[in-house]
Amino acid sequence: MPEADWVIRRNGEGVPVVRYQPGEREGRPWADLLEVLDDSVDAAGFIRTELPGWVVSGTPELGQRLLELGAKPLRHAHTFRRDLRADPPPADWAGTPLREGLRAVPCDRAPEELLEAWRAAFHPDHVDHFPGDDAQAIAERIGPLLAGKAIGPVLPSSVLAVDAEDRVVAGATLTDRDGLPWVAEVFRHPRRGYRGLGSDLLRRAVADAADRGLADVHLMVSEGNPARRVYESLGFLLQETSLTVIVPEAG
Repeated sequence: MPEADWVIRRNGEGVPVVRYQPGEREGRPWADLLEVLDDSVDAAGFIRTELPGWVVSGTPELGQRLLELGAKPLRHAHTFRRDLRADPPPADWAGTPLREGLRAVPCDRAPEELLEAWRAAFHPDHVDHFPGDDAQAIAERIGPLLAGKAIGPVLPSSVLAVDAEDRVVAGATLTDRDGLPWVAEVFRHPRRGYRGLGSDLLRRAVADAADRGLADVHLMVSEGNPARRVYESLGFLLQETSLTVIVPEAG
C-alpha cells in the first residue's frame, strides 16, 4: 500500500510506535492493519492511551494483550487470497450450473430483496450473526455494502441467485477494497436443496473476475466459520490472521 495511506503514531519522544490504515467501523474510528514499529515499547498500553474507544485490527498477540487491558473482542478472522494469474480458475467455473429452478442475475437488487436469505444464512448460532433487527441489518450492513460505502464499490463480477418467483436465495458480492478485489459476502438460504449454492456462485464470480483481467481475489473469514473449508477448496490460500477489538474508552 502507498506510504501516504498509512497513519503513524509516535510517542512523547517522537519515536514511531504503530502505523495503521485509517477507517470507520461500528460507528467508531478504525485503525486497520495496525503494525507495531517499535518492539521495545508497550504497544498495547500505547494504544490504550492514544486510541481510546477506537476499533483496532492487528495480530492476535496484540489483540489478546488489548483484551487483557479491557478491550472488547469484535472479530477474530483470517485473510485469504486466490491468485488468478498463477492459478487461473478452471474453464468450467464460468458456467457453473445452479439448481433446477434457479438462475444467476447481477447483484443490482435493493437491500430489502437480499434480507430474507441473508438473515437466514447468518442465523443466531452463526459466528457472523448480526444481532440487530431487520431495519438495522438493512441500514448498517446490507445497504452500505450494496451502496459501496462499507468496503468499496460493488464489482460487476458479483452475482445473485433467484428462484422461479424472482426471490433472492443466495449471493456472492465482490467489492473494490482500496484497489483489491474483495469477496465481501457469500450467503445462501439454508433451506433444503440449496447446499453448495454459495460455492457455486463464488466459482462464477471468481471466473468472471479472471475474465475481466483481475490479478487476484481476497476475502476474510471469521474464526469458527465452516465456510473456510469451502474457500480453501476453491484455491484461496491463507495470508494472515487478525484480531479486531474495541479499545476501552478513556477514563
